[in-house]
Amino acid sequence: QVQLVESGGGLVQAGGSLRLSCAASGRTFSSYTMGWFRQAPGKEREFVAAIEWNRGSTYYANFVKGRFTCSRDNAKNTVYLQMNSLKPEDTAVYYCAAGWVATTKSTTYDYWGRGTQVTVSS
Repeated sequence: QVQLVESGGGLVQAGGSLRLSCAASGRTFSSYTMGWFRQAPGKEREFVAAIEWNRGSTYYANFVKGRFTCSRDNAKNTVYLQMNSLKPEDTAVYYCAAGWVATTKSTTYDYWGRGTQVTVSS
């Protein structure tokens, strides 16, 4: 069992940066692939990034490549999403998730946080 709590969201101007954190409880955190998803009002939840547990390999949606960086600290049971060059279209609720495989499909992740709101003003 893994419990996830996101933090770090807020209001930022376009071009600004935010770093989201996802703190996990559970002794097997280091065994999970961690993913970030987002959901804007009226839109489906979409994949943002993922990081594997062992080699730390990362995967990104095309629309965030070069702007977002996903990292993890297994000793702190925390995964991060550094978001730079933010755009108004990045406005959404951001969720972290834990699963066994790094995929872009939300259905493959077993545990979810409640999300943190990111709002980017133009």
